[in-house]
Amino acid sequence: MKVLVSVVIGLSLIVAASLLRDGLTELRTGDRYVTVKGVAEKEVTADLALWPIRFAASGNTLEAAREKARSSRDGVMAFLSLQAISEEAVELQRMDVVDTQANNPYQPENGARKVIITQVLMVRTDEVDKVRQAARNVSDLVDSGVVLSSDYGPAGPTYLFTRLNDIKPEMISEATLAARESAQQFARDADAELGGLRRANQGVFQILARDQAPGVTADQQPFKTVRVVSTFDYYLQ
Repeated sequence: MKVLVSVVIGLSLIVAASLLRDGLTELRTGDRYVTVKGVAEKEVTADLALWPIRFAASGNTLEAAREKARSSRDGVMAFLSLQAISEEAVELQRMDVVDTQANNPYQPENGARKVIITQVLMVRTDEVDKVRQAARNVSDLVDSGVVLSSDYGPAGPTYLFTRLNDIKPEMISEATLAARESAQQFARDADAELGGLRRANQGVFQILARDQAPGVTADQQPFKTVRVVSTFDYYLQ
């Protein structure tokens, strides 16, 4: 009986030791992983242009200022028509009227009254090339007598890329493939085998200026670079 008990206890110790060893092996293996990043970039062209054209007109009376403002607005619309930009793409976004006699910060030194009318016509179109050409010819607008203003934000056009969702799947696939290739190379160098995916982070998509320079933003350029950096953890075996 004692011999049987001893045999059972011995076998139990052997099995327990085996299970403990296997458990520690799995624990160490589970902690072995590599973190890699996959980068994908794609050059795109803006598909929407926004161009706020700001201009000002002034006169000694409200009627005189209104007449000049109307003439300037007609000049802007004629200029845009010559650039093949349709009237439907233009809308009045803002108009401000300042009477210097009623507003001390604008009061002239000689005390004379002056009425200043500032307007913003917003051009919004998917015909980006037409806006680019028009912006290059903006001096023609100034030559016609329109007084442009730089108030209320940037003076030039803003170029936007709105089809990011259309290219996301392809770029995520490219980033994932690049990350896995890096992980496989690391595993080979470490004399290990690449296991399954432990964790994944898609990353944030960025729309950058294609030609990056100090003071240049992506919104100012019609040509852009879309970039995403995805992060992955892979187990090592």
